[in-house]
Amino acid sequence: MNTSGSSETEQLDNSGFANMHSSSIHKYSIGRILLDMGKITPIEAEHILLFQKESGLRFGEAALKLGLVTEGDIQQVLAQQFDYPYLLPGEGNHSPELVVAYQPFGNQIEVFRAIRSQLVLRWFATGHKALTVVGCNPNDGISLFTANLAVVFSQLGERTLLVDANLRSPQQHEIFNLKNKRGLSDVLADRANIFEVISRIDSFVDLSVLPAGTLPPNPLELLNRASFDELNNQLAKQFDVILYDTLAFSSGVDALTITSRIGGALAIVHENNTRLTDVNIMNEQINRSGAEVVGSVLIDF
Repeated sequence: MNTSGSSETEQLDNSGFANMHSSSIHKYSIGRILLDMGKITPIEAEHILLFQKESGLRFGEAALKLGLVTEGDIQQVLAQQFDYPYLLPGEGNHSPELVVAYQPFGNQIEVFRAIRSQLVLRWFATGHKALTVVGCNPNDGISLFTANLAVVFSQLGERTLLVDANLRSPQQHEIFNLKNKRGLSDVLADRANIFEVISRIDSFVDLSVLPAGTLPPNPLELLNRASFDELNNQLAKQFDVILYDTLAFSSGVDALTITSRIGGALAIVHENNTRLTDVNIMNEQINRSGAEVVGSVLIDF
């Protein structure tokens, strides 16, 4: 990433920098954040500032030129300045396959951003709050895709809730390293309060996850209850974006049941696992249920 944009948010006062008084470095400047993170020492900061003055470079560029910080350090600082969740490998104990969090400057993040923009225009901007993410087969990567998409929406500043509605083989608690003692199934069975089982993910700006909870013997019956509609209406008052991770279509009609109640779905098509015939059948079933296929996404991970 080009660090030339770092000066837009940093206003450093050269005078008195050697004493490292808080008044001489703005608390949100690159220099201040690097100091607070322990990436540079006060003496190194002084050298950077002197070199910056001599060379006419920005602070981040000067630090890089002197070899005192890495490109990754600068990216992490910029993420803090702009409230953009950016995690280092191993940080947060989440799945490393959350590429939008651990590799936020790669090509994949741009794909997720493009999908997010299209969903905002086609669905969420029209007054909808909830959307199901569906796929044909269990190995189509539905859960992982939904998790990354939820993170991307939270990065936009939207109050985002990811609901693991796969009550047979849930994965979101594993992706986000959460306990799965109670969740959606327990709420639908009137065994738990909804806001007691939603987990706020502190690593991100505004992301919460509702795990699947206790694996029930009657998942389809639970999803068909009127309490599901009541629950979704209640969540819509608290969140801007609600994404439902669902069971694969080939494994049961759970996803179709949820989608018919929500009204819209994003179809995930895996390049190596999904047959076109299965996609057409899935889309036809969704349309027959009175819901809408908002879009389709071809993935290969």
